[in-house]
Amino acid sequence: MSWITYDQAAIEDLATRMALRDPNRRAVARVVEEIQPGDGREVVCDLATGVGKTYICRALIDYLADQGVRNILIVTPGRTIQRKTVANFTPGHPKFVPGATHEPLVITPENYAGGRVGDAMHDADALKVFIFNVQLLTKPTAKASRATYLTDEFIGTALYDHLRSVDDLVVIADEHHVYRSEAKRFHEAVRDLEPRALVGLTATPDETDRRVPGRVVFQYSLAEAIADELVKIPVIVYREDGHTDIRTQLADACHLRKVKEETTRQWAERNGRPMVNPVLFVVCQSIEEATETAGILAGPGFIDEPGAVLRITSGSKEDALEALAGIEEPDSPVRAVVSVDMLKEGWDVKNISVIVARRALASQTLTEQILGRGLRLPYGERVGFSMVDCVDIIAHESYRRLLESKEALLEHTLPQRSAKSGTPGASSGTTGTADTAGTADTAGTPGTGQDAPGAGAEAPAAAGGAAALPAYHETETQGMLAFTADAPVRDGGFDGETSEAVYLGIADMAGRLAEAGTEKEQIERVMRPVDGAPGIVFPSRRLLEKPDTYSLSFVSAEAVAEKGRQFKYEIEVELKRKALTASHALDGGLSVQVQDQKSATGTQSSWPLAKVREDLEERILNLPQLKLTADEVEAAEAIVRTFLDAAVEKDAADGTPWGEARAELALTQLERLVVASFKQKLAAVEHELVKVKLPPPAQPWPGRTMPQLAITDKVIRGMGYTGWDCSVLPVVRFDALSTEVKLARLMDVSPKVAWWLRLESPSGTYLQLDNGTRYFPDFIALGEDGTQWLVEGKSNAEAASAPVLAKKAAAEAWAKEVTGRGDFGTWRYLFATEEHLSQASTWDALLTLTGARG
Repeated sequence: MSWITYDQAAIEDLATRMALRDPNRRAVARVVEEIQPGDGREVVCDLATGVGKTYICRALIDYLADQGVRNILIVTPGRTIQRKTVANFTPGHPKFVPGATHEPLVITPENYAGGRVGDAMHDADALKVFIFNVQLLTKPTAKASRATYLTDEFIGTALYDHLRSVDDLVVIADEHHVYRSEAKRFHEAVRDLEPRALVGLTATPDETDRRVPGRVVFQYSLAEAIADELVKIPVIVYREDGHTDIRTQLADACHLRKVKEETTRQWAERNGRPMVNPVLFVVCQSIEEATETAGILAGPGFIDEPGAVLRITSGSKEDALEALAGIEEPDSPVRAVVSVDMLKEGWDVKNISVIVARRALASQTLTEQILGRGLRLPYGERVGFSMVDCVDIIAHESYRRLLESKEALLEHTLPQRSAKSGTPGASSGTTGTADTAGTADTAGTPGTGQDAPGAGAEAPAAAGGAAALPAYHETETQGMLAFTADAPVRDGGFDGETSEAVYLGIADMAGRLAEAGTEKEQIERVMRPVDGAPGIVFPSRRLLEKPDTYSLSFVSAEAVAEKGRQFKYEIEVELKRKALTASHALDGGLSVQVQDQKSATGTQSSWPLAKVREDLEERILNLPQLKLTADEVEAAEAIVRTFLDAAVEKDAADGTPWGEARAELALTQLERLVVASFKQKLAAVEHELVKVKLPPPAQPWPGRTMPQLAITDKVIRGMGYTGWDCSVLPVVRFDALSTEVKLARLMDVSPKVAWWLRLESPSGTYLQLDNGTRYFPDFIALGEDGTQWLVEGKSNAEAASAPVLAKKAAAEAWAKEVTGRGDFGTWRYLFATEEHLSQASTWDALLTLTGARG
């Protein structure tokens, strides 16, 4: 016979008759062009799984038959693919490929030894397609005989020898890459047949074939197939809660498959399409693992139906293989297929919708082969409904690796392009994830210097060469106040903190009087309040010392209840879904992208409420900051009780279980609340109010005194001034004429002021700012209406300084706080400057000018 020629018109006609997809048409044309010489060359077509290698095989046979070729051998790697291939030539079978002109006689190991087949083999006009596994074609050994090498009475010779004798034999190797593991035996078996051409079809060509110039004659990558919408879109599915165990993966896969089934049925009914049942495909590493997996899937919470789980291994019986062949049928009960290595290639079904790979997706070939089982479109085309158009790969543990290798996964088989035309997929888009960095808790450290009474006070210059008493004004240090609503109150007075200050004052005064030659007896004179003067309880604001240990008593019940209310409802687990898509670029290349898809709902176990309670208490008590005591155990129980009372609806108090996500998040959030309470307690500035009783029952009499009327142009530091009508003490010392003395005289004559008291630093009458600085005001004035005034005078130059303004704000806030408490009476703060005092001739006028009434 004459060998074939390339006929473009015939190829176009063939493509029309068989409705070939464009890449299939181009593949047939390329193969015909390459094998025209008939010199036995080997060529490989590399097409993405799901594109339709079966159609290429059938169309190529029909073209060869048109050209007069009558002997074609299809070599298959195993019985699964052999069965599928035979079905492709069987009219009426669901896998039958229509549109071909020639109907060949299909010869298999089961039928070749018969009279009808024997006659056809000697009929030069009969189109014969031999479909044999490669094992039957390899040479027999001492341990293994081969029927194909034995003489057959109907053929008149051995089948193998008959194939060698024909002069138009074409060999088509399905899943061509498989034979590379036994390349020598395969080539011996095939090359000894001396075919006119050897055509390999594969989705994952061997690297050896890639390196042989001219061997791979046609390439069509998975990326191109996705871009051309000829296959499903692969979607990587994962969860971010750390659950990567196989039971969770299988449960999520079963749930996702069920959701797909329900939504696909609704879509099919709405669009008048036949129902195609989504099937879960699980790939295992061993028969034992497959058996375990099938058992899990058949149980409750998964497929929950033993008859719906099909396990396929090398030891599977005939009925299992028949069930496998029919899983696309609408009445097939199979909803999950569990396989080891049997189905990683050549198994062509269109309803694999969810894939779980228990074996590592380490190699590119294995990944594409497993992924390929789910790429075929149920309706032969994209329908615009993601549950139908996508195949979901559950990859909780390895999803990052799959996403990172998306270009290799989809573009591994792209044809090599010249630098001028650009490399396919050179530009690829990816979706980014924003890592959320935690922010460390920080806390300011309160200022120091609060231990010594009057710390930070100015040291006034000595008058007349005499050493001066310690002044009551501290160094001006900036600070702001933050009052705690329910600060504790304790009793104070002149014992403890103030006793040392009083002693120091006596010693200092003794030195001054001795220098002045004054008799020591004068030092021992005691000053007491004037007759009828009232006692005053001053709420001194002090900073609380930081606790040196942690306690659950730091945790606010209100904060716990608020946190509990956030957990009134269940929390769904989301399965993140990222689609690997591709599109054609303007330069002819491909762009691969990762696109976020709508999340699916994952599965989760349930926790009895008793377990939630127990775990919450255990989580709190196991905090390393806590010392485990009976009090802390009781406190932990109270915290959890408050939390759950707020989180559990009253009608659910019977112990309705919580979902695992809700329970685990509750554990984390309550722990964080407790730890945050610890940090806040130790970092936050808190204060207490200490009751200071005024005036002291007795205190040293000033060493020198004079009538207050003698004050004219200045005051003498340390001098005691007498002659007051409303002062609680008979003798008063001043530091400033323009402010303190003017204030004293206004108060002393005003009918609105019943009593007033000059405050000095040893008295303990201070407000402590958050930075530790102590603020000692000048006076307390008792109004006739019961109002208690804290009074301060400042020079114009000092009044606008930041430290003074901070103290002023602190005092105003203090006055509101102590008044609001209700147990200290009404307090107001009066801040007067030299300018105020120069304009005010009465107490009332001063209150108006300073705005102190409001």
